[in-house]
Amino acid sequence: MLAQIVLFDGFDPLDVIAPYEVLGAGGALTVELVSAEGPREVPGGLGMLTLRATAALDPERADLVLVPGAAGRISDDGGADTVPAVLGRSLETPLPGLLKAACDRPGVTMTTVCGGSMVLAMAGLITGRRATTHHMGLDALAAAGVHAIDARVVDDGDLVTGAGVTSGLDLALHLLERELGPRIAHEVEKLFSHERRGTVWSARGTAPVLEGLPA
Repeated sequence: MLAQIVLFDGFDPLDVIAPYEVLGAGGALTVELVSAEGPREVPGGLGMLTLRATAALDPERADLVLVPGAAGRISDDGGADTVPAVLGRSLETPLPGLLKAACDRPGVTMTTVCGGSMVLAMAGLITGRRATTHHMGLDALAAAGVHAIDARVVDDGDLVTGAGVTSGLDLALHLLERELGPRIAHEVEKLFSHERRGTVWSARGTAPVLEGLPA
């Protein structure tokens, strides 16, 4: 099983590195760092870190695709490197077309951390789907036509999304449990001395009836 984690200029490093290590520790997954343009050095947001993409995002090869969010300023103080600006620039590359091809291919699981769901939403790829993002971006996600869920991890079948940056750990552990079983996920959880937080939200089961809870 091949997992490809997408790098674009301005990506948030923790959105990438946490899932990369967790998924790789599962033992049965091949994990690649990729970009829309192919092998290259990709600068992270705010100049924090540069990582090397070793391959191109390939919708015909990947079984799982993970899109991270961006690192940048929260508010616009006259510069261009706000989080929305960085995410918007990613759409000016070949990335949206490759992501669409991945979404259209049966059997591919699309996953995101933090603002990565906004990349998919702005590209029109998850309209009407259930997803989450950083709590500060939930309104924007809903405005883009997504059923925004205020949860740490949301499992909507072939779309699995995580909220803020540290949720990448929980999302990756959930994916290991889903794909390889709870024993593998538990061992990796112990390896990283991390206990998953919160309940993974999905539409399965009885809908809540308490006021204020999402249906």
